Amino acid sequence: MAFHDLPADARPREKLLARGPAALSDTELLALLLRTGLAGRHVLQLAQDVLDACGGIAGLLHADGEALRKIRGLGGTAKRAELLAVMELARRAMAQRLAERPAFETPDAVAQYLQLHLAHKPHEVFAVLFLDTRHHLLAMEELFRGTLAQTSVYPREVVQRALHHGAAAVVLAHNHPSGDVQPSRADLALTESLRAALALLDMRVLDHVIVGPGRFLSMAQQGLL
Repeated sequence: MAFHDLPADARPREKLLARGPAALSDTELLALLLRTGLAGRHVLQLAQDVLDACGGIAGLLHADGEALRKIRGLGGTAKRAELLAVMELARRAMAQRLAERPAFETPDAVAQYLQLHLAHKPHEVFAVLFLDTRHHLLAMEELFRGTLAQTSVYPREVVQRALHHGAAAVVLAHNHPSGDVQPSRADLALTESLRAALALLDMRVLDHVIVGPGRFLSMAQQGLL
């Protein structure tokens, strides 16, 4: 069933134009992107099916093309391509915001940006935000995958990438797929090791952020850095 088959007061497009996008639920906003449903499932039902399969809107923002392909109703390329494009626009919008303003004027934006990139990955990923002298974002790179420890994250490679970007400071980040964002002793030891290595080149580690689905912890805010 398409939008024009729904009752007028149930059409997300008309509701958005009359009351603004904030008046729409996650399901209704997603339905606007999907446009049409399936045989026996109108578009609002399909949108809810997609959100249920992804674990909500946050999960959808982290889903890749292969994960979307497995959802009934997204087997075709058009809907998947549109969803992936919207998700990438969200990431780029956050990156632009961090590039224009000092990162620690907007700590929530830093956390949201990292959650978009890392929180729902099934494996641990270690990433670095490289910042200029005004703490604007230069680049983000995912440098290592797998269980984090001093032996699996190499300070030399982090230093090399920081020099490549001409960074004056960095924010370290990694995800905990378990959802528990409390730092382990290995996380704390790794942070200290990287801080010491970067300090030799007068580069500051401003924070180490641990993210999980819907949660984050800033070591700087917790007084652990």
